[in-house]
Amino acid sequence: MQPFSFATTAQILCEPGAVQRLAGLCRERGAKRVLIISDPGIARLGMLDDLLPGFTAAKVGVAIFSEVTADPSEACVLAAAQRARHIGADLVVGFGGGSSMDVAKLVALLAHRDCSQPIAELYGIDRAKGRRLPLIQVPTTAGTGSEVTPIAIVTTGATTKMGIVSPLLLPDLAVLDAVCTLGLPSAVTAATGIDAMVHAIEAYTSRLKRNPLSSLLAREALRLLADNLDQAVHNGGNLQARQAMLLGACLAGQAFANAPVAAVHALAYPLGGHFHVPHGLANALVLPHVLRFNLPVAAVDYAELAVPLLGARLQPGDQRQQAEQFVAELAALSSRCGLPDRLRDADVPRHRLGQLAEDAMQQQRLLVNNPREVTQADALAIYEAAY
Repeated sequence: MQPFSFATTAQILCEPGAVQRLAGLCRERGAKRVLIISDPGIARLGMLDDLLPGFTAAKVGVAIFSEVTADPSEACVLAAAQRARHIGADLVVGFGGGSSMDVAKLVALLAHRDCSQPIAELYGIDRAKGRRLPLIQVPTTAGTGSEVTPIAIVTTGATTKMGIVSPLLLPDLAVLDAVCTLGLPSAVTAATGIDAMVHAIEAYTSRLKRNPLSSLLAREALRLLADNLDQAVHNGGNLQARQAMLLGACLAGQAFANAPVAAVHALAYPLGGHFHVPHGLANALVLPHVLRFNLPVAAVDYAELAVPLLGARLQPGDQRQQAEQFVAELAALSSRCGLPDRLRDADVPRHRLGQLAEDAMQQQRLLVNNPREVTQADALAIYEAAY
């Protein structure tokens, strides 16, 4: 066995209705002034309204920053950090999807009184220094796993994203409450669910840092997600299915936080940067085509993952045959869930595929983890297959 290290969020609370205790959970951590970071959709739906009286009862001050947009910019992060400093926040809560949770991580770091680093110095791996404010994450989608990862993604230009990776960004507590996901539209449920499946798959095949714990978590994550995705998408009020999806996404997050993702994400990022394709959908669009590209070197791993993905539906066969069943099942997933399954159906123009391939090659932080080396010509061929 190769030496490895494994890090994750200190505490996970997995319980329907647990978010009603959010104020008490903040108070238990000594908080007197809390900033909740969320997005306009959460605010518009009034999802935080029922929680605010609990803060009054707990004698904990609370403010809300609800201006996080999809693919948050540096300006958004800095505005949220300024709000935290202005109110003297001593604990930060991320409440929402991956964007809100990513911003919350960086605010907890940047708003700490000892922080002297500008955000420009944080990009990359292990460049953040010092301490951060206590941090609680409440995911409202079962997808990103951001509640258990040390990664925050920031939009740094018109079409570019950069990652900040540091153990300092690992939250103190993740609250998995499926009640928070009950109103999620079916398309968002599907896209975020497939995103979580991609996390599990890429962690399981990650070339450099795969380890026994990450692989164990990835397999169980894929089983939970595969068993419950259809119910969560087509019967959105099924609380049990939604709770299982949240747990699956969390386990997948733990897996890829320690065994990083690869070419699917590398090719998905330019789709978001150039054409604002939502991240989960971007992953779903390129997933089967990256899997087929990897098949010559990853057939053994894909055959192993076919067991939790297909369960009793897995047909007998050799490893190659079972790996092909695995790829075929995932290729059919988007259309079964009502998502577009071709780039052209997501309004991506064909003449821009070359630019996408060029930009994907900038994601070497991810591509080095892919089981098969990806050249720019390979990336272009994958985009063409997905078109």
